[in-house]
Amino acid sequence: MVVERNYNTVTKGLTVTATSGGANSNVVYTCPPNFDAEIDFLHITNGDTANHNISLQWYHAETNTYHHILNDKAITGKNVYNVITSDRIYLHAGDKITAFDGSSGNLEVFLSGKEFYNPNRS
Repeated sequence: MVVERNYNTVTKGLTVTATSGGANSNVVYTCPPNFDAEIDFLHITNGDTANHNISLQWYHAETNTYHHILNDKAITGKNVYNVITSDRIYLHAGDKITAFDGSSGNLEVFLSGKEFYNPNRS
């Protein structure tokens, strides 16, 4: 028996301006209350000719902690990097994906996924 789950699609993007992590980083996406999220696209673009480094973090709301998804990853000038290829990132209500770059220049992060209503999440 196949059980279908209804979902909303979500797409977010931002230019990274934060230069440090944790609570000081830029929030790319926050999973809303009463939802779970499945992130299946996470993409970084470097529009500058110079190389830049980026860090992505997952904020786990349940434990109030940040964990690195990418740590100081070099993105060459005028290039892109796909963080997720065939894997997924699963988030719960209040969890976040955040970004920062040490030089605050020309990096953009794009994210896309599905949000599933879950009344058990607050």
